[in-house]
Amino acid sequence: MSFARRTLAVLAAGFTAASLGLANPVAAQADPATPGTYPAASSATRVLAGFFDTCTAPSLAALASWKGAKAPFQGVNVYFGGRNRGCQQPNLTASWVGSATAAGWALVPTYFGDQPFCVYGTKPYRFTASNAAAQGRSDGTDAVSKARALGLLPGSALYADVEHYNRATAGCTAAVRTYVSEWTRTLHRSGYLAGIYAHQDSGVRDLAASYTSTTLARPDAIWMARWDNWASTYNWPTAGNALWSEWQRAKQYRGDHNETWGGVTLNIDSDLIRGPVATVARTYRSTASGALNVRSGPSSGYPIVGSVAGGAAISVVCQARGQTVGSTAVWDRLTNGGFVSDRYVSTPSSTTWSPPLPICSYPGQLTITTPVNTRSGPGTGYAVNGSVNGGGLAYVACQKSGTRVGTTSVWNQLVDGRWLSDYYVSNASNTTYSSPVPRCP
Repeated sequence: MSFARRTLAVLAAGFTAASLGLANPVAAQADPATPGTYPAASSATRVLAGFFDTCTAPSLAALASWKGAKAPFQGVNVYFGGRNRGCQQPNLTASWVGSATAAGWALVPTYFGDQPFCVYGTKPYRFTASNAAAQGRSDGTDAVSKARALGLLPGSALYADVEHYNRATAGCTAAVRTYVSEWTRTLHRSGYLAGIYAHQDSGVRDLAASYTSTTLARPDAIWMARWDNWASTYNWPTAGNALWSEWQRAKQYRGDHNETWGGVTLNIDSDLIRGPVATVARTYRSTASGALNVRSGPSSGYPIVGSVAGGAAISVVCQARGQTVGSTAVWDRLTNGGFVSDRYVSTPSSTTWSPPLPICSYPGQLTITTPVNTRSGPGTGYAVNGSVNGGGLAYVACQKSGTRVGTTSVWNQLVDGRWLSDYYVSNASNTTYSSPVPRCP
């Protein structure tokens, strides 16, 4: 990616979130936190990792050389669609995705769709003020289709590339916000997280300014371009630390340059992400001596919905906490949405989580703009152990009944173990449990 660059002083955008009791809950807003619709075989995957982006997805041999030489990257972006995509992708297939992720690479899917009518440069396909909404929906629909074809499962973050544009052009900022809003809504309807790649001085600035809009859908993650050679997801000059603060950020901190690892040279940009990436299924085998029951939830108390023959291949999406079986309380969610005990699956650990499999999570944005307390248990009587910033992404692992807040008694346990009232989280229901989130054990 190339940009007209402007040197800016780094501004310290400090933020101190007050811990709020919220004993009298405020009304939840319909926007900008549009709910995601997650199918059963889905999960978000979040990472803290260095990654690189390059125009053409590298060959598997190139990735192996870089990993063998200990290149300082754990992920790679892939331009998986969009009619402004400039490079051919001879390597980018579902098989490549499976092999690259099996080799330990996180993927940052990037969609190079239509650009603002005031964009700098010569990209030919552009949206206008009048068709920005329709084009956002069209690009979102196409992105979902192409992601599915590559095996990028719902819960994955898909990043729309919005190149640097002239904010002084009348109507262009509004068009960008509209495009991003409709991209976000479209992805959410299919269970995908909506990310945006943007320049610090145009897209990031404008989306930060509309963060609390009540009419525009807010993207789930932001990937900022700022070539200052400082790898950080904090203290950005045009988006304060309270915005997109909950594992929702990436930064492209160095532009086009060549790097050589293991004798292989690639032209790349350098990036850091603390946020959501692609989710893929990973193949293991049943270690059970006979048929392994597949259940509708992570416990033997749930109904049997199928079985897997002993020694057969199993496609695992993510891992959840459930009933202890043998040496482990981990259960594996399969691509059919069912669960099997990890005790009988050939994952690396027989006692705990097995990275790079993610902990199953079904994120929803906070529907208010002020921080909300997290608790040590599912109720307001439990100790406060942190907070989630307004509009932040709550990575929900499971749900349990607790103290009633607003319209619901449902509480969410987050992937880090903290608890948050579901009243403040945008998901399928604001009154009861939200499928496909499992019940907490």
